[in-house]
Amino acid sequence: MKKHVWEEFFDVEAPHYLNEPFTKNTEEEIEFIVREFKLPEGARILDVGCGVGRHSIGLAKRGYRVTGIDISGGMLKEARKRAEKEGVNVEFIKADATEFKRSGEFDAAICLCEGAFSLLGLGDDPIEHDLAILRNVYESLKPGGKFLLTALIALRRVKNATDEDIEKGLFDPHTMTFFEEIEAPNGEKFPIRERVYVPTELYLMFKMVGFNVLGIWGGTAGRWGKRKVDFEDIELMVLAEKPAHVRG
Repeated sequence: MKKHVWEEFFDVEAPHYLNEPFTKNTEEEIEFIVREFKLPEGARILDVGCGVGRHSIGLAKRGYRVTGIDISGGMLKEARKRAEKEGVNVEFIKADATEFKRSGEFDAAICLCEGAFSLLGLGDDPIEHDLAILRNVYESLKPGGKFLLTALIALRRVKNATDEDIEKGLFDPHTMTFFEEIEAPNGEKFPIRERVYVPTELYLMFKMVGFNVLGIWGGTAGRWGKRKVDFEDIELMVLAEKPAHVRG
């Protein structure tokens, strides 16, 4: 079976991923997650699109039981090496986030820095792809479980888009998707699609799935905090909760 384009890209990117500037705020991000989740030691956390495990490993070091899933075997290989080096046990699973779920198993979940959400294959439905991820996370959470997501924001990208981009097929305003070619560290180029969002759209999607939305803020790496989204943001952040009265 042919690999998903993002799997191909991240398999190549994996050894170089931690050189990216947006990975330099991991400790501050872990502090934010711990503060917002308020979970006891030993609680179970699902990390969707865990990559090289920077959040999974950080949370495991705080005493949480973490399961990290990712579509890229290359990223998971790096994650397992780092977990062994740090002396923590994390369950890393190769899985597509649109398919993975474990009914009512987790106390909380994260999906950060485009951990599957917002990242489309060329044949993926731009609405159903991300809705499937939300549904799976919802089902995997225990009642009362919280979910922290960051997603690509539309404001900045659309502000800089042009009619020429639409004409060339680089931006589709009907599906809010951008098409581009990105170059991996080895020089190989990959055609990718990214889905961008406005806060109200994400709010409605979360509500459709059943979540209570607790807050929507600017979520750009290095600028996390409970602040209004602005035009300089690359990502926005949603904190949501599965209602406590839901069974399963």
